Amino acid sequence: METTQRQTYLDWLRILSILGVLIFHSAMPYVAEDNWHIKNAETSNLMMESNHFLHLFRMPLLFFISGTVSYYMMQRRSTLNFIGLRFRRLFIPLLVGMFIVVPPQIYMERLAHGYKGGFWEWYPSVFNFVPYPKGSFSWHHLWFIAYLFIYDLIFAPLFAWLISPKSDAFKIKLAVLAKGKWVYLLMVPGIIWFALLSEKLPETNDLAHDGCYFVYWLFFLLAGFVCILQPKLMDSLERNRRFALTIGFLSLMLWECLRWNSIEPWRAQWPFHSSVFSYIFIALRPIIAWGWVLALVGYGKHYLNRTHKVLNYLNQAVYPFYILHQTVIVLVVYYIVQTQNESILSKYIYTVGITFFVTVLIYHLLVRPYALTRFLFGMKPKDKPKPVMEVEAEEIKHVAALSA
Repeated sequence: METTQRQTYLDWLRILSILGVLIFHSAMPYVAEDNWHIKNAETSNLMMESNHFLHLFRMPLLFFISGTVSYYMMQRRSTLNFIGLRFRRLFIPLLVGMFIVVPPQIYMERLAHGYKGGFWEWYPSVFNFVPYPKGSFSWHHLWFIAYLFIYDLIFAPLFAWLISPKSDAFKIKLAVLAKGKWVYLLMVPGIIWFALLSEKLPETNDLAHDGCYFVYWLFFLLAGFVCILQPKLMDSLERNRRFALTIGFLSLMLWECLRWNSIEPWRAQWPFHSSVFSYIFIALRPIIAWGWVLALVGYGKHYLNRTHKVLNYLNQAVYPFYILHQTVIVLVVYYIVQTQNESILSKYIYTVGITFFVTVLIYHLLVRPYALTRFLFGMKPKDKPKPVMEVEAEEIKHVAALSA
């Protein structure tokens, strides 16, 4: 039986994932090693470690949840209608982001590196369409939206077939994976792919040179679609949530112990000569990712599958929040990093707090109320208030049903 009723735990997980993205990006100016648009003079190795941990599963979780969203959007829609909806919800906001939201980030970075001109003097350089960092044209953090749009374009016919009665036999076969712990076989293709290619093709998020990660993220999206397509798989994830968390935790501890003691394939302390052990070490990263993602889904289904009056508001807000948040961070951080005699922790806390405050108010005051901005940021049109007669008729039907 298909799950056509929206599962609220997925909405809560999506909200928590976006909060995780806020925490991650707010830390980027203060972490050691990683290059970012604007950096603080002092950086933190410990904050870098926290971001390394979050980076292992924050985007995989978002792609897994996006796969379930694609499932729900396919309901009662043809392939072309689904593509049209994704064009409106993903491609339009991506264009808005690339020409309106992202340019201030690039401009503030240029200022931080010595550029002296004004914003409107600089802005026409965006339309030279020279890719960042050499030029001023980029999707920056909105690469996630671009990838998701391409995935949905490519797999729309497959998704349409999967939700149709034509795939009933396939869905029955999928139920076999719900027995025992067989559902974790979904991890295997992504782990093998990552282990074989991630060192040769490192993450770029630019699509053109991101061959490994473009497919790696896709495995999570397809897993999300398949698991919501066959509800028994979600039940299995809930039932085996402790097992998934154990996998994620133990593989994380092993990975960290090896890293912190410089026991890695590219270091002198690496004791193994066979390349097999190098691939096993690299495979720890996707194992950690899959373990934590599937554990969070399982625990979310068990504890978060409940409604709340604030859920609808938050669920509408998270997408515009994601689009806007990094621009707010860069604008705020440009000034924060210039302050003296402030600790990294205090700067970080202020970055998180002021970014959340400003982004929420931009959404609430400038995006949410207006039809045009809702469209530009990929939101659903506002619900039109029903006529009084229609509301009264629904209430009469409800009362009659209760008394029947």
